[in-house]
Amino acid sequence: MLQNRLVPNIDVFNKIEPTKYTDMGTHGLRFKSVEQPETTDFKAVLSGLVENLNNDIQQPDELLKQQMMGNQNVDIHDVIIAINKSQTEVQLATTVTTKIIQAYEKIMQISI
Repeated sequence: MLQNRLVPNIDVFNKIEPTKYTDMGTHGLRFKSVEQPETTDFKAVLSGLVENLNNDIQQPDELLKQQMMGNQNVDIHDVIIAINKSQTEVQLATTVTTKIIQAYEKIMQISI
């Protein structure tokens, strides 16, 4: 009974397909996409990510306000965890933005 709860409900064997990559004579295999994207619009995806980042950045402030007002359901540890989470997300967003700008600059340097 416990094993059934731990096994994902994905038919893995039907998700495997061959690839062009081969390793020492063996046939290369890769997994097909498990889930379909909700949208293929790059602008919508990025704006959704920015919106989620904005919400996560504001969460530590809200938790701190609740903790300072005496809400017993909010622990100071939750506030510190939320601060660290938002700090990590900002660092990741900054790194991704830098990489996107670098890629754009390299593309612009290509002469046609």
